[in-house]
Amino acid sequence: MMQRLRVEPYSSYLERRRKGPIYPVTLAGDFVFLSGLPPFEPGTGEIKRLSFERQAEIVLAQMQECLEAAGSSLAQVLKCNVYCAPEPTHFAIFNDIYARYFPSESPARIFHRPFDIEVDCVAVA
Repeated sequence: MMQRLRVEPYSSYLERRRKGPIYPVTLAGDFVFLSGLPPFEPGTGEIKRLSFERQAEIVLAQMQECLEAAGSSLAQVLKCNVYCAPEPTHFAIFNDIYARYFPSESPARIFHRPFDIEVDCVAVA
């Protein structure tokens, strides 16, 4: 059984850009799948040029909210793919912020660098 969830305000933010219904969370059995979300400015939904640190904080907070909307949590995350711009300092900055969200036994992770920041994950419901 599969179920797609709208999560506000992210579904509306994405729909304004993509002109179609957006479901950032998909539940399938005991798994939660999240779409990658860009660093929307909280409150406005705009994507602005912010510091890399602020972008990372925003996308990880969005990930946490989407997981909680699905009845899951950061503690249930099995794996994260991190897509990041090729700036050499981003890896260390992201690791510091990531450690705040996953303070012990962080999930498996891939760290790609073609974008400023985008994070997806797989979690257990």
